[in-house]
Amino acid sequence: MDAIILEPTATTPKVIIDPSKDKFEISGESRPENAAKFYTPIIAWFDNYKSVLYFQKESFGKAKSVNMDFKLEYFNSTSAKFILDIFYQLEKIKKDGFEVEVIWNYDARDTDMKESGEEFSSYVPGLAVKYVEY
Repeated sequence: MDAIILEPTATTPKVIIDPSKDKFEISGESRPENAAKFYTPIIAWFDNYKSVLYFQKESFGKAKSVNMDFKLEYFNSTSAKFILDIFYQLEKIKKDGFEVEVIWNYDARDTDMKESGEEFSSYVPGLAVKYVEY
């Protein structure tokens, strides 16, 4: 599958979804004018990626793991809905028997950001989230 690589702008985060480099990251600020337009291709990518993982598992006996890094400094409420949708996609991948790790990075001074990660995690109990303070 083709990678999704988006450079950050004043209103959108940096996105690296590149399975060839085992790099899955969303970082920076997320407050796009049209969050649906920004996030829908990312959510669809993860939905389609399951077929690649199944192929890897059938062909090679094991599929790559997905280690998703969230390094958000800020996101608005509209972005939150789509970030949660990404969590749901990752949970589906995990439920289908593939290895998924979510890393929620947050500034030690920003307890709200840690709590946001914990709230997302509470909606997807089948998906373990590792919290990393920086």
